[in-house]
Amino acid sequence: MQKLVYALVLLIAAGSAEACSDLLNTGFRPLAGKQTVDLCEAYGGKVLLIVNTASKCGFTPQYDALEKLNEKYRDRGFAVLGFPSNDFMGQEPGSEKEIREFCTLTYGVRFPMFEKVQVKEAGAHPFYAKLAAASGGRYPSWNFYKYLVDRDGNVVADFPSKVKPDDAALVAKIESLLDAKPDAAAKAQ
Repeated sequence: MQKLVYALVLLIAAGSAEACSDLLNTGFRPLAGKQTVDLCEAYGGKVLLIVNTASKCGFTPQYDALEKLNEKYRDRGFAVLGFPSNDFMGQEPGSEKEIREFCTLTYGVRFPMFEKVQVKEAGAHPFYAKLAAASGGRYPSWNFYKYLVDRDGNVVADFPSKVKPDDAALVAKIESLLDAKPDAAAKAQ
């Protein structure tokens, strides 16, 4: 009986490990935080919009629309994940604490924001290298570049900075992914 229980535990553990995509199999500190958040545990099975952000950019007002998008769809299994980056003309020079305060006080950002990372190809964080590889080699070309990830952890679309978070095509894609069941989400591409 003990061997059967042990085998069952191993089977369940193996199934749990497979439930997370390679893309999300990583952890990040929340902006100005200390504890690492496991993306698989926190966001596995959700539709995600992953965005590299900056506080001193012409696209910075997109924070408002990103927050509204997150608020509108979060109860359906959606999340915006923000990753500040200073890669483009030094437009995110502040400390993580300063970035967090700016986002919260200026735009009321409540969606998850994580530690400052590099996103440009030459020095990209491994997470961004995976995002780029999964989108045909497209790295962010500027701040507020967006990757859309389905419930199975697959990058299904990417959008340049000029595409606003409330763009009809982007919103329609999010809604179709939210309506799709896991494993069927890839078919919604």
